[in-house]
Amino acid sequence: MSVITLPKAVEEFVTTTNTHDGEALFGLFAPGATVVDDGTAFTTEAELREWIQVHQVGPKIVITPTAFEGGRLEASVDGEFPGGPLNFAFTFATSDDRITHLSTALA
Repeated sequence: MSVITLPKAVEEFVTTTNTHDGEALFGLFAPGATVVDDGTAFTTEAELREWIQVHQVGPKIVITPTAFEGGRLEASVDGEFPGGPLNFAFTFATSDDRITHLSTALA
């Protein structure tokens, strides 16, 4: 099995998501960051915090990276939700080791 090298912001996103620490996860996002998940954009601080709680922390998401190239992380995602694990693609834009944009989709 090959080792996948991730940029710092992406590695921290995976690690922090897997620890289910919503406050630490929110801290990885730059001011004004956006998340697009399942066609819905989360743009305000309140919306980002809700997305983190409902879609990451609440279902105890665990991300296992399988590939990374050009800002796109492919991963097996499991947690307390029906049908898991599922394969997801996370596409990141970062600046100064903080996430400025994240989009997620089934892979």
